[in-house]
Amino acid sequence: MVRIVKWLVAAAALGVLLLGGVAMALQQWLRTDDFRSRIERDASAALGAPLKLGRLSVDLWPLPAVAADDVRLLTRPPLTIGRVEARPGWVALLGGRLEVATLIVRKAVLPETAIAFVGAAMQKKAKAPAGRAAPKQAGQGERGGTSLMPRRAVLDEVTWIDAKGLRATVNAEMDLGGDGLLDAATFDVVQGRFFGTKGSIRRQGSQWPLRIDIGGGQITGNLQVQPGKAAGVLLLVGLISTDKVEIAALTAPQKPLTGKLQAQTTLRAEFREFGQLADVLKTETRFTVRDAVLQKIDLQKAVQTIGLSRGGTTPLDTLAGTVTTQGKAVHLTHLVATSGMLTATGNVSIAADKALSGRVNVDLTATGGAMGVPLAVGGTTDDPSVMLTRGAMVGAALGTLVAPGAGTAAGASVGNRIGDALGGLFGGK
Repeated sequence: MVRIVKWLVAAAALGVLLLGGVAMALQQWLRTDDFRSRIERDASAALGAPLKLGRLSVDLWPLPAVAADDVRLLTRPPLTIGRVEARPGWVALLGGRLEVATLIVRKAVLPETAIAFVGAAMQKKAKAPAGRAAPKQAGQGERGGTSLMPRRAVLDEVTWIDAKGLRATVNAEMDLGGDGLLDAATFDVVQGRFFGTKGSIRRQGSQWPLRIDIGGGQITGNLQVQPGKAAGVLLLVGLISTDKVEIAALTAPQKPLTGKLQAQTTLRAEFREFGQLADVLKTETRFTVRDAVLQKIDLQKAVQTIGLSRGGTTPLDTLAGTVTTQGKAVHLTHLVATSGMLTATGNVSIAADKALSGRVNVDLTATGGAMGVPLAVGGTTDDPSVMLTRGAMVGAALGTLVAPGAGTAAGASVGNRIGDALGGLFGGK
């Protein structure tokens, strides 16, 4: 028995020495200029921008992994990663297949413009010229296949910078199932925009229940992915509920509107690749905001002065309506805003560049009756404006001759109907 124990100890010691020797040899190989140059050259060609690698290493603790420090992709602005670790799947490796079991990304800065540039470059490269053989798919390599899509990913202090330069730093973890779909994910915004927001989603059969805590309220719901009608197409459907969320938390640091949001959202998308979701996703939301304050617009002043209005605020008891989106385009319809002396209805669209367009009819009950004064919505989400429609301007001028104040506002309403009837005689609506 003692002899068997000695042999086991000797075998274990030999294994440790061999593993240490292999690790040392790999360390020296990874650090050679030839290896580094080849990796940088191949990755730069694939990503469409120069890639620079810092220190390369093989770590044995806490788990064996290949790591790179100070990774820089020289886009404008640059994409940087403090450290990235790839831990292989050892069972697959013994079978002659290279799989990344876990990918860990630490202290990365990811500008939206850099990600968009890389995505466009990789799509362009994926479209092989006519006559060239299609590249081998994952899993069809000469040595049993290669899969670089990690089964698990960990993000540690990863900062996203949007197109406006706004930052949000998150910690997150996500796991993929054997079919390549998400099994579970959690995230926590630890700095910047949406600070304090936490969320989780976990797969249950063919459904993915989710919960997000933000702005003092919750967003909960259920997503489902199923095969589409065409071959290779997936269908994403979902129902999301928003309960008592401070709406300014969703738009921070800009606060065009404040108040507590209640909403029901349905979403639908047909796609072949998950990278297409942002462009094909369609949503419809029926919402109510209570104790709302509309910032940078004073609807009452716009009606009373019969002119262009920028700045100010409009307090509202409730604001309700429907929001539909596709890609970056947003349409607000069936808007109804009410307060003690004001009622407004209308439709507004938000273009991809955040430009506003639409029309709102405002009634001021304090002036002695509903008037339906039409206002054209313009500007941008950051600098909105409202002004009389052109037909209404003519009516307002005529109304002023009859009676100041109420006559001006009533004339604006009548003038707008005249402008509609004359088919844009006054230069449009």
